[in-house]
Amino acid sequence: MGVYKEGKNWKVQVYYKDWQGNRKRKQKRGFRTKGEAKEWERDFLQQQSQGVDIEFGNFLEIYYKDMDVRLRENTMYTKRYIIDLKIKPYFEKKILSEITVADVRAWQNELLTYKDKNGKGYSPTYLKTVNCQLTAIFNYAMRYYNLQDNPCRKAGAIGKSKGEPKDFWMQEEFNAFLETVSDKPETRMAFLLLYWTGMRIGELLALTYNDINLEEKTISINKSYQRLKGKDMITQPKTPKSIRVITMPDFLAEEFREYCSHLYGIMKKERLFRFTKSHMEHCMATGIERSGVKRIRLHDLRHSHVSLSQGYFWDSLSDCLR
Repeated sequence: MGVYKEGKNWKVQVYYKDWQGNRKRKQKRGFRTKGEAKEWERDFLQQQSQGVDIEFGNFLEIYYKDMDVRLRENTMYTKRYIIDLKIKPYFEKKILSEITVADVRAWQNELLTYKDKNGKGYSPTYLKTVNCQLTAIFNYAMRYYNLQDNPCRKAGAIGKSKGEPKDFWMQEEFNAFLETVSDKPETRMAFLLLYWTGMRIGELLALTYNDINLEEKTISINKSYQRLKGKDMITQPKTPKSIRVITMPDFLAEEFREYCSHLYGIMKKERLFRFTKSHMEHCMATGIERSGVKRIRLHDLRHSHVSLSQGYFWDSLSDCLR
């Protein structure tokens, strides 16, 4: 076991025991310097250990490897992005078991006092999300690697689980916006579905002709679409409860029937909407500019639907009480 010179480069050969206790050999070639080879050897052996007296960065690799097979790909992508950007740089070289409450508080204070070039800090919900990711790593270490304590518990939480009240469009605002995409039938239909059904953008973009029942006026939500690292991905919906059947209002079903009548040669399992979330966001930003309606996010169309549904409920209830 050790580091060896191999031509102009260096190689590492180590022996270790896998999770079943079997003795294994690992080789790695192509290091430019002996120092690089020694560092890789140390990191690899730390990652094979079953203890917590290892660097935080090496423990992260253990955590990632386990989570990779348990979480949806897009969920794992988001988790990695947040951790690698906001957590790993601060704690990477610290020994996991030696990270203190004071270390966590100092890290939290950096997040709380951060300001971008426009003087804007992180939102309360983002702060909560980042802090929860660090808490989850320590909880994992306690549950599976016998870490004695989670310093995040004593450090306290930061941020808020709920942000400011969400913006939404009233029907008049939505209709004004819809006029700006009247020359794009596919995009117009997509916005109609988002506004009047409350489905998520990923659920909309995953829809196939098979999911539509125009006779029953229903849409089956059973999958989601994401574009990750340049690849189209069809996955399970966000949660098990997200698998559902949506009933369309009569007028929306008629709009959809008319739209589908112009789809020639489409396969039953082919996506109905062949663009991406970024296309929808671009059309929305342009449409807001042209129509003059208040600026909201694409996801806020779900809040518009909820507000609309509640309005219809109270209107119906008032009619019944008259």
